[in-house]
Amino acid sequence: MGQHFKDLIAWQKAMDLVEEIYRLTDSFPPRENYRLVDQLRRAAVSVPSNIAEGQARYSKKDFRHFLRTAKGSVAEIETQILIARRLGYIEQDACECCVGNVKEVGRILAGLISSLEVDEPD
Repeated sequence: MGQHFKDLIAWQKAMDLVEEIYRLTDSFPPRENYRLVDQLRRAAVSVPSNIAEGQARYSKKDFRHFLRTAKGSVAEIETQILIARRLGYIEQDACECCVGNVKEVGRILAGLISSLEVDEPD
């Protein structure tokens, strides 16, 4: 666990996802600014934040906990993007692209969690 959180692919991809979510939600109706936009942005920001916080704890057990929390936020983001699509706030292509990126972050997190589970104990 000697590397810095910024070196983690999971953190880098999560940061890219934050940018994508911010750009995507810029076009949502103003009435959603304190509803779906706020919720989506908070969930997106929480993913790299939890990765960073967990990595900084220097305990594999803590790191896994924060990675699992980040993975939960990934599921929340996917759900909220699908809601936005159903409400007509984003086009199908943009939805599919974003959901693909969300799933990629989820897969990377799952792999990182698995790698921490098979390593030596805490």
